[in-house]
Amino acid sequence: MSTIAVDQIKQRLPSMPQWTLVEDKLYRQCVFPDFVAAFGFMSQVALLAEAMNHHPEWRNVYNTVEIFLTTHDAGGISEQDFALAAKIDSLLERQSPC
Repeated sequence: MSTIAVDQIKQRLPSMPQWTLVEDKLYRQCVFPDFVAAFGFMSQVALLAEAMNHHPEWRNVYNTVEIFLTTHDAGGISEQDFALAAKIDSLLERQSPC
């Protein structure tokens, strides 16, 4: 698996307006009504990530979930990261967006 060049990543980000580039990783922050909703979302993403064998870096503080996507094996952002980001976006569209 190969990484995507930074200039190509920046060209693709406008089509994913909730995602930014932070610390050379795709980043999105989501705020939910409470901890249970945030944890439920994380559980749903965990199932998607496991099915893809591609796991996010993330943190949760009460109702806020921060997601960082990078492909450690490739040493940067790959197509897998964009694919997981799109699945996360689809999941959030079916729920209430953050």
